[in-house]
Amino acid sequence: MPFVYKVIQSDLFLVDSKDQGGQAPITTPLTGLAFTHCNGQIKSNLGPDVVISFPEKPINAWSLGNYQYVINGEIDITSATTSTTTKKYVCRITYKNGDDVEGAIDFTNWSIEGLSGLDSI
Repeated sequence: MPFVYKVIQSDLFLVDSKDQGGQAPITTPLTGLAFTHCNGQIKSNLGPDVVISFPEKPINAWSLGNYQYVINGEIDITSATTSTTTKKYVCRITYKNGDDVEGAIDFTNWSIEGLSGLDSI
């Protein structure tokens, strides 16, 4: 066990990134793109039979550091069988290209790690 403690205290698992995480909500160009990509994923998951309206901005966005983000947002959903309802969701998304932000617009450079709040749709 002493060896494990030394490894944990070392810089072995330290990731050197320009994107530092924090506890306070933030608004940056990358959180805006993360919000857009989460909304695109939601739209593709729900399909063409559901009409969705997205607000301009998320409720909150947090950086976990190393280009990992948590987006808290809401959408208005209208389908043929129900009236319009507002649903809140949380999306965890990661930008895979690190400090190279030139490809951030392309969704293939992102990965959705989790999406919750929309299970009942």
